[in-house]
Amino acid sequence: MPLPQLNVYRHDRGTRALITLAGEIDLATAPQVSEALAACLCDGVRSIDVDLTAVTFCDASGLNAFLMTSRLATGAGRTLRLHHPSPTMARVIEITGCGFLLHPVRTGRARPRRIPVASGGAP
Repeated sequence: MPLPQLNVYRHDRGTRALITLAGEIDLATAPQVSEALAACLCDGVRSIDVDLTAVTFCDASGLNAFLMTSRLATGAGRTLRLHHPSPTMARVIEITGCGFLLHPVRTGRARPRRIPVASGGAP
């Protein structure tokens, strides 16, 4: 069975950093996540955004890496926000009481679309 693989990309812009993760986050790869996030804090990054779009799996060790970094960031007056988790991952984050990690998604109510009525037909 092949080992899980995780790619970590970092893009800095001033005091903000975007960490993009791709692959699986589990016991074997969570240390990579922790190291990348800790490096941001050591480098003076004030706001860390983590893009989870390409994460295919995340277990409790991955969630723990995010929680530990969030605690350190908050204690230093900094922020960590998770963006674009899969629906399953978002649900796990929410039911474990960790929803504060998620970047708020604007869910403005869409206006109902009017369906045109064919002429001569009933509405």
